[in-house]
Amino acid sequence: MRNISYNFKMRSDALTPDQYIAGLPEERKSAMMKLRKAILKNIPKGFSEEMNYGMIGYVVPHSLYPQGYHCNPKLPLPFMNIASQKNFIAVYHMGIYADKKLLDWFVKEYPKHSKTKLDMGKSCLRFKKPEQIPMDFIGELASKLTPAGWIEIYERAFRKKK
Repeated sequence: MRNISYNFKMRSDALTPDQYIAGLPEERKSAMMKLRKAILKNIPKGFSEEMNYGMIGYVVPHSLYPQGYHCNPKLPLPFMNIASQKNFIAVYHMGIYADKKLLDWFVKEYPKHSKTKLDMGKSCLRFKKPEQIPMDFIGELASKLTPAGWIEIYERAFRKKK
């Protein structure tokens, strides 16, 4: 296995999720392993885990969606990513960006699972303290869309932009 050093840069050169986690600072490894485990336990069948944009990604593979991602059709359709950034651990979930109903559910439920204020961008959830990540709740979020459901939402949103 290549020795990959993460050194708090935004994108990792790791080739696999295991390499990615192995290259993290010690204080981030446990949280990232737990986060990955919560997602893998809950994400619907059909999504594929791989390195995606220098992060651990969960994608709709070309075998299910041959068109791929519109920005680069050679890439599979992204759905979720997790990353150890410089000042936080990030969870990127395209569904909460594209589906208002899912976003509303998430924002309403979040306080029931965390005592911290929600730190969120359009699709990015930021957790400054790894021990405050609501792992089970992120797992539940991962379970909310099947690959077919995500494709439907993605195509509907993409059609609106044309």
